[in-house]
Formats: sequence, structure tokens, C-alpha cells
Amino acid sequence: MFYRAAKPLLFRLPAETAHTATKRLLKAGQGTRIEDALTARYRVDDARLRTSAFGLDFDNPVGVAAGFDKNAEVPGMLAALGFGHVEVGAVTAEAQPGNPRPRLFRLPEDRALVNRMGFNNAGADVVGPRLARTDAPVPLGVNIGKSKVTPLDEAPEDYRYSYERTAAGGDYFVVNVSSPNTPGLRDLQNRDHLEAILGELLDADARPLLVKLSPDLTDGAIEDALAVVDDLALDGVVAVNTTTERPDTLRSHNRAETGGLSGAPIEERATERVRFVAERTDVPVVGVGGVSDAAGAYAKIRAGASLVQLYTALVYEGPALARDINRGLLGLLDRDGFDAVEDAVGADL
Repeated sequence: MFYRAAKPLLFRLPAETAHTATKRLLKAGQGTRIEDALTARYRVDDARLRTSAFGLDFDNPVGVAAGFDKNAEVPGMLAALGFGHVEVGAVTAEAQPGNPRPRLFRLPEDRALVNRMGFNNAGADVVGPRLARTDAPVPLGVNIGKSKVTPLDEAPEDYRYSYERTAAGGDYFVVNVSSPNTPGLRDLQNRDHLEAILGELLDADARPLLVKLSPDLTDGAIEDALAVVDDLALDGVVAVNTTTERPDTLRSHNRAETGGLSGAPIEERATERVRFVAERTDVPVVGVGGVSDAAGAYAKIRAGASLVQLYTALVYEGPALARDINRGLLGLLDRDGFDAVEDAVGADL
């Protein structure tokens, strides 16, 4: 009810300004009775939602994708909103301001966002100690990106620095080589670069270690990346990041903005990519892209996702979203005769 009233006011603000204001409100309530009240209102406690992936236990499969809490400022409050895990970042070795503003755009007619943020964050030296002080009740993932100033051939050392500074506070780590907003970053998805980066992190004992892939990769390129995942015995795959492509169905004038598209327009494609990945690897898959309701989350789970993540839908649906998805998942499990969400993973494969 509150968000329904506040949403028109927030949507009058530039998208990034509204996001910053929302995070400030969450930060003000973190560690207070407000956090306890939100937990009581939004968390769904049901054993059927519990699941395990890459050696970690999750109270439910619905998480916050990287990008919402870049600097690990409000993971406790996001957990209080009912999410089963929170992925912070992307974190880079160097603090960086990101690309010039404006760089985040709503596409309300399409229930989508376009961003060209450029890995703006406070840097691993700031985020790492903050994470280490965080006592969140859910698993925390750390999404690691390449610093813009770092040459591609020095990327392995750059990723390792970020990992080592955040290792004490993260429960799992995601190598982000798929954002479209850092020049040359997607080149790191080719086999030689990927092996070098992941090998460096494994040498640093980074575990659990996952890689996040782009939806714009060809089938062959995804298969090459998955071969690296299997050869190096990684712990999981995140599928997928934002897309630079623009479906013909987009209606908003902001469709012309450059950057990564997220939200409803990529949902079907993202689910197809989850299925493509799950059919070709035995490691857990985290499904991301367009999730906004229980039906969409369930489709990704049945396509092979052990966990799902969202971000864009929070902008349009508000703070009750995780609760609503988790309640809806329980109904869908009952409908299909599954005793637990884990039983539905890959049901459509």
C-alpha cells in the first residue's frame, strides 16, 4: 500500500536519484526495529522453499541480483524484505565513479530498465571491510568486475585483488565478465581470458566460484564457457546479464538509450538461456532476467535454475515482491505435486 502511494512520486525523479533515495531509506532502518518489523511482514518461513546450492543453504530461492546494492550497504534490509540471498557489487579493485550521468533509464511501458552505470562503486578496499562487518541472516554473494583502468591482459590480477579484499565477508563469488558497460569486458568471456581469470581466483582459493554469462553470446560461445566451468570444476553459473539488443516490441522512448536492457522484455530469452546452460552442465544455475512474479521464477526453476535473482522488478513492484513470489511458489509446488522447490529444479529438461 505504501509503495503504491510513493511510486508516482519516485517516478517523477530521475531513475538513479530515486534508487539512491530508496537505499538511504533502507539504510536508515537497518539494524533497528524497522528491520525486525519488515522481517515479520515480508519473510515467508516454509521448509518447502529451502534449497541448497554450491555448498550453501538458502531459506528460499529468490535473491537480489548484483547492481542494486553495489557497495554492500543494505544487505540486512534486503533480507528483511524476504529475499533468500543478496548479491552485492559489482565490486572492482579500484574505486570508480562509473559512466557520466544520466546512466539509468526507466522504460515504464515495457517494465524494463536500461543502464550504462559502468561499475560505479567504492572499490574493494571499502566494500570488503564493510562486508566483513555485516551480519546478514542470508548468504551474501560478491559480484566482482574488472576495473576500467586495468588492461585486459592484467585482468586476472585485478579480479584476484577484489576477491582477496572481499573474501572475509562473502559466501560466494561471481566473476562478472558480461556487463556491456565496461569497454572490452565481454572480450573476457573467450576461453583463454576466462581460464586465466578463473585460474588466478582458484589459485587464491576462491570458493564457491561462479561465472556470470551474457545473453548475447552465441550458443557456441556459451558451450566454450561451460567447458571452462567443467574443466576448472567451478561451482556454478549465473545466467544471464543484461542485453545490448533491443526487441522490436519495445515502446518506451528510452529504448534508444545505450546500455544493458533488463526486465520483462528479456524474460523469455533469459529463461531459454537458463535451460540451454542447465542442459549442458551439472553445476547449479542461478537464473536472472525479467523475474517479476511467481510464474516467472517458477519457469526458470523448472528450466534448471536452483536459485533466481531479480532487480528491475523491484522498481515496478515494490518491497512486497519477494514475499509475493515465495507465496506464489508454494501454490505452484502444491499444484504440481512437488514436496519442495528443489524437486522442481529442471522439471522441464
